[in-house]
Amino acid sequence: MMQRFMAIKNTSPKSGLRQKSQMMSASEIERTLVRLAHEIVEKNGGFEGLGLVGIRRRGVPLAERLGKIIQRMESAPIPVGTLDITFYRDDLSTLGPKPVVQKSEVGFDIEDKSIILVDDVLFTGRTIRAAMDALFSHGRPRRVQLCVLIDRGHRELPIEAAFVGRVVQTTLNEVIEVKLTEVDNAEKVLVMEK
Repeated sequence: MMQRFMAIKNTSPKSGLRQKSQMMSASEIERTLVRLAHEIVEKNGGFEGLGLVGIRRRGVPLAERLGKIIQRMESAPIPVGTLDITFYRDDLSTLGPKPVVQKSEVGFDIEDKSIILVDDVLFTGRTIRAAMDALFSHGRPRRVQLCVLIDRGHRELPIEAAFVGRVVQTTLNEVIEVKLTEVDNAEKVLVMEK
């Protein structure tokens, strides 16, 4: 009886997915972001000329957190912006009848800056391709690097992240769900199964 209850509890009625495992806890997410912040500063020779741009939805709080960590490390603020890629997606018709488009507020001049594009999960590469199109509509950065919390493989486009929290081998029946306090009122990374 208890096993049946656990199976029901770990199934999401909205998505038809069941929880297979938890990959990361809140403290593991925090440690990973601290490591990524150090890698970003180190590989860019400091923070001068850097800007972080989060891809809406969960890339935004990740970029904001990375910005705060870098600010604490370097004792100076780093610009952090937001990018909505809805109009740039090549799968717009599959997203539903009327996708909600929110204002893209990069919030700083990206011209000739090294931009770190931040997202939660790298999968096929289509979101990143759309994000690059959206980003370049705001100006021409000197360099664009990708930072993701999770790289789960299965690329359809030649896109690679410069900064990766974790690489996870998944099947196509599995889904990675990143839950962040700012969006989901929870803090964990789950592997879900169809």
